[in-house]
Amino acid sequence: MSKDTATYRGWKKLPDNRLGHTLFSLGMVARVPYFGTVLPTVVRLEPGLCEVTSPKWFGIHNHLGTFHAIAACNLAEVAMGMLSEATVPSTHRWIPKAMNVRYLAKARTGLRAVARLTEIPEFAEITEGRELVVPVSVFDRAGLEVVHADITTWITPK
Repeated sequence: MSKDTATYRGWKKLPDNRLGHTLFSLGMVARVPYFGTVLPTVVRLEPGLCEVTSPKWFGIHNHLGTFHAIAACNLAEVAMGMLSEATVPSTHRWIPKAMNVRYLAKARTGLRAVARLTEIPEFAEITEGRELVVPVSVFDRAGLEVVHADITTWITPK
C-alpha cells in the first residue's frame, strides 16, 4: 500500500499543465472551502515543496487597495497545507499549530507562495508528536518577498 496521501496521489494523476492544476485546485477548495477566498491555484507540488498562486482581485483588497495581510496568510496556509499533504505519509497526520508572520512590503499584485522544507523528516522515527516548522515565502509578481510565514505543524502517527 502506498504511503502517499490521497491528495498527493490525486495531484500525480492529473496532467502537469494549466488544466490539471485548475482541476486539482478546484478539488482542494471543495475540500477546504475557506481556501477559496484567495482563488488559489497549485502550480507545483512534490514532497518538501509547494507553490501556489493567487490573483489580486477585489475580494482580497484591504483599505489601501493592496492584497490584504490576512489573505496573504491564507495563501501561505494553502501552500503549507498542500506541502504537508505531499510530504507527510498516510501513516501520520498533521495539523497547523502556530503561525509567525512578517509583513515585509505592500503586496500590490497577485501573489505566489512557496513552501519549502530544506530537509524532509524521517517519519518512521516520529512515534510521538513532533513539531515541524514549514517556512513559506510569499512573492509579488516582480519576485519581491512581501510576506514571510513560519508555520508550525504538529505531526503524529495515526
